Amino acid sequence: MHLYLIRHGESFVNLEDWEHGYVDVGLTDLGQQQAAALGVWLPDHLSQIDVLYTSTLKRAQETADALSRAYNLPAHEEDRIREIGTTLMDHSPWNDEDTPHKFAGFWGTARPFTPTTVIPDPGESWMHFKVRVGAAIETIIERHHKQTVVVVCHGGVIDAAFDHIYNVGPWRRCETWTDNTGITYFEYIEHPGRELWRLHYYNRIDHLLSAGIPVTKLQVKEA
Repeated sequence: MHLYLIRHGESFVNLEDWEHGYVDVGLTDLGQQQAAALGVWLPDHLSQIDVLYTSTLKRAQETADALSRAYNLPAHEEDRIREIGTTLMDHSPWNDEDTPHKFAGFWGTARPFTPTTVIPDPGESWMHFKVRVGAAIETIIERHHKQTVVVVCHGGVIDAAFDHIYNVGPWRRCETWTDNTGITYFEYIEHPGRELWRLHYYNRIDHLLSAGIPVTKLQVKEA
């Protein structure tokens, strides 16, 4: 299986001067440009995909729309690839009436067993988050064993995917710092006596560079 993980384009919640809480909002004008460039570039370098998944948050859905049009494929929504802190401990999404959401005053990986949000009920911890992302990956393997799958998600989801694939424990020592619309490509290979996964590349942003679009980095306030 060929698995492509793509972070969403720049969203309003990524902006340093955003003051409206961690709400579910879409892409900025720059984020729309990044998504459009992705939709133009990727089909020239990945001619066919079998399945397209998207997080159920608006910033991922709007990014996935560009790929859905480019490949003429529907984008299948998946709650388990939402960003950290946007579900409760049972992995169910926030209710709209709970917004705006506030994160705890620590980085999730620093206290991996402590809920990252109080909204008003305790939300998920980093470990809860890793479990749901890992479960999503395992489901994708079972459903699409010999297919090419594109997943439009979030920087934190890509972090958790690395932890799952590399079998990292609770305490992370290295962060995977992904640019908006950065592409990561893993291949799942069943070789007896060898590793199951092969990383081909991480955070590829050729589509932005070739189009002259500014690269926006993750802010510390978002995983």
